[in-house]
Amino acid sequence: MTTADPSPIHVIGGGLAGSEAAWQIAGAGVPVVLHEMRPLRMTDAHRTEGLAELVCSNSFRSDDSDLNAVGLIHHEMRTLGSLVMAAADGNQVPAGSALAVDRDAFSAEITARLAAHPLVTIARGEVTAIPPAEWDSVIIATGPLTSPALAEAIRNLTGADSLAFFDAIAPIVHFETIDMSKAWFQSRYDKAGPGGTGADYINCPLDRAQYEAFVAAILAGEKTEFREWEGTPYFDGCLPIEIMAERGPETLRHGPMKPVGLTNPHAPDVKPYAIVQLRQDNRLGTLFNMVGFQTKLKYGAQAAIFRMIPGLEQAEFARLGGIHRNTYLNAPELLDAQLRLKAMPRLRFAGQITGCEGYVESAATGLVAGRLAAAERLGHPLAPPPPETALGALVNHITGGHIATIDNGPRSYQPMNVNFGLFPPLDAAPRDENGKRLRGKEKAVAKKRMITARAKAALAGWMAEHGCAVTVGNTAAE
Repeated sequence: MTTADPSPIHVIGGGLAGSEAAWQIAGAGVPVVLHEMRPLRMTDAHRTEGLAELVCSNSFRSDDSDLNAVGLIHHEMRTLGSLVMAAADGNQVPAGSALAVDRDAFSAEITARLAAHPLVTIARGEVTAIPPAEWDSVIIATGPLTSPALAEAIRNLTGADSLAFFDAIAPIVHFETIDMSKAWFQSRYDKAGPGGTGADYINCPLDRAQYEAFVAAILAGEKTEFREWEGTPYFDGCLPIEIMAERGPETLRHGPMKPVGLTNPHAPDVKPYAIVQLRQDNRLGTLFNMVGFQTKLKYGAQAAIFRMIPGLEQAEFARLGGIHRNTYLNAPELLDAQLRLKAMPRLRFAGQITGCEGYVESAATGLVAGRLAAAERLGHPLAPPPPETALGALVNHITGGHIATIDNGPRSYQPMNVNFGLFPPLDAAPRDENGKRLRGKEKAVAKKRMITARAKAALAGWMAEHGCAVTVGNTAAE
């Protein structure tokens, strides 16, 4: 039995988390007002007024739900009727074993579907203060680029400082300006992913002298300074290339420039010392982004240095790299298990402002927050997904499951992608058909399969126990 004509839930922020939360709320039959400040107030990273605009990579990472925690959360979100995953599936571009999207078409579809939903109202305008009391159910999903006024209001309310880290944007190159007599198409180990062929990345090889000159140029290149942000830590999953280069001359070739799983058809007997990969960025295949090349180099330095890469000597850039500050809450101290602010439970938080990291993780927390808020509004509160699921493991991390003690004090809270380290341990070690314990690579693979199988069963059980709806089109089907 549901409450007739419930009052709306307000969602602040039209990014991945806010868009997904609004969709889930509306799918449950509850009206929702989605507040987005763009285009009236833009951010340092966004270019459009579209909902769920992707400002960094266009990749949703691995789509393997049996062996990868990201692929598993894809599976769980699809099972629960995720709008973000439906739009990603409908606008994918080739990317090896990853799920990557045409960013403009992806955003356009999400914007159109939310605008067309009869229970969704999109309100353009900046929310600059803690919402008024009459907004009795609110999800704040303003992301890492929360407007200064709202961020200050949140800090004043919580009595605790928000933490911050840098996030950098990779350059995008026009395909027609890449010299394919030096570069070639191939995925690592020829692995094909969703919508891919096994030859989905453009690879640019460097010999040792070229690599060493390239690293030296990065170290010497002029960088953007952010003196007012000094002391702000970088998130290791999105390090600028110059920070990696500063950590040692071999760091880049063991990171985004690793030369493994690839053979240069132009010189098959010569093993490259390092390789730069570019991934398709739009459906037409006219734009490719430089994988792992987030940077705070100034624009002039970027163009000159990146044209040192074989195959990119004449490269024209649709967008050069950039950098912006990300802010997030000390969520384990501030949020309860329902993602509600302990100091004011009518406020929930979702997305990167909670300290999760990544497109998929942001959307996933929006999905959970939306369902929790809608169930609460309808009078039948919902338990969060169990920690054995990817969704539950991520929420558990955000709300305190990560905490360990160091020198009798709590470990500092840092951004985190979903990974198998967040899941509860298995009850039994993997064994072969004869009952013998597996070791090495076989053990690792078997363990991942056991974790993902357990997760899928746990999600099915949770959905059955709580009568969870799966959002279909503009309605919700039990």
